[in-house]
Amino acid sequence: MSLSDPLGDMLTRIRNAQRARHNSCVAPASSLRVNVLEALQREGYIRGYKREEVRKGIAQLHIELKYAEGEPVIREIQRVSRPGRRVYSKIKELPRVRAGLGVSILSTPRGVLSDVEARAANVGGEVLCRVF
Repeated sequence: MSLSDPLGDMLTRIRNAQRARHNSCVAPASSLRVNVLEALQREGYIRGYKREEVRKGIAQLHIELKYAEGEPVIREIQRVSRPGRRVYSKIKELPRVRAGLGVSILSTPRGVLSDVEARAANVGGEVLCRVF
């Protein structure tokens, strides 16, 4: 089965698992997904993730979701740049998510970074998703 938007699929799995109050969820592994999960973990939106080999050449990611006082830490997660419409932003034109309460995840020449890290490194790139 092929997916036209693998990153969007992972974000939807996280969103659905949070709404169903699951402790974790599973998604197929890829390097882009791992980089996005690392950025989410650095920003404190997930507890962590673990890569597990299902069989030779096929791996899965077990994503541990985070809750604060019974409420999901991720209230809203949405894909910005899609396969049919790529969204790029210069660092000076990158808007703040919910007045700085949320973060944008960007794919930059220096790797996948949150908007805070991208501003510190002064690099722009493709806006992958927004998290609040």
